[in-house]
Amino acid sequence: MIKKILVSQPKPSSEKSPYYDIASRFGVELVFRPFIKVEGITAKDFRAQHVNILDYTAVVFTSRHAIDHYFTLAKEMRVTIPEDMKYFCVTETISLYIQKYVQYRKRKVFFGTTGKIEDLLPAMVKHKNEKYLVPMSDVHNDSITKLLDSKKLTHQECVMYRTVSNDFTEEEVKSFDYDMLIFFSPSGIESLTKNFPNFKQGDIAIATFGPTTAKSAKDAGLRLDIEAPSEKYPSMTGALQHYLLEKQG
Repeated sequence: MIKKILVSQPKPSSEKSPYYDIASRFGVELVFRPFIKVEGITAKDFRAQHVNILDYTAVVFTSRHAIDHYFTLAKEMRVTIPEDMKYFCVTETISLYIQKYVQYRKRKVFFGTTGKIEDLLPAMVKHKNEKYLVPMSDVHNDSITKLLDSKKLTHQECVMYRTVSNDFTEEEVKSFDYDMLIFFSPSGIESLTKNFPNFKQGDIAIATFGPTTAKSAKDAGLRLDIEAPSEKYPSMTGALQHYLLEKQG
C-alpha cells in the first residue's frame, strides 16, 4: 500500500498542481524534497575556461539558473554587461526573469514558446552576426553545440553552474520511511546511492522520468515500477495516477 511518496523536486508553487489532486484523491502524503541542488562555480573556475563574457554580443539562456549564475559571475568579476547585450531565452517565463538583473527591453530579448532550443533557432538565425554565449551546467551533452553549428552561428558554450547532491541530514536519514520515490534526473539517483549507500529497495516503489534517469536507476540495481513519459502517460503525474488506480483502486 502506497501511503507516503517522496518527490525529488521542489514543492510546486501553484496550489493547482496535479500532485495535490493525487494526494487528496488517493489519501497519500507527498513530500517534496530535491535530491540535487544547483550551485555556481567560482570566478577562478570560470576563468580557467578562458572565456571572456564581453567577447560575446548575445547570451542564450535555457533556465533561470543560467541567468542567476551569468549575472552573479559578471558581478564577481566586475564585468559590466553592455546595455545592448541581446538575450535569447527558451521560454517567455525565463526571459521575464532577466528583469531581476537588468531593465527589460523588448527589442533585445527574444524567446521561444516550447522550451526547446530548436524553437529559438529562427530568431537566432535572423541575428546571425551575433556572437552567442551559452551558459550551461556541468551536466550537459553536445546537442546545443551541434544545433548551432548546423546553422553556422558563432557560439561558445561554457559551464557556469554545477549540479551537486543535496545531502540528507542525519535526522532525515533516520526518518526515511517512504513507500515510493520519484526521480527526474540521473543526478537524483546518484544522490540516493551517495546518501544511502546501504539502500535496500524491498517493497519501495520507484518512479523515474526520462530515459537517462531510468537507465541510471537500472544501472544502480533498482527495480522500476513507473517509467514516464510513455505514449499513454506523457507526464509523471499521469503515470503516477494510473499506477495508484491499479494498486489502490
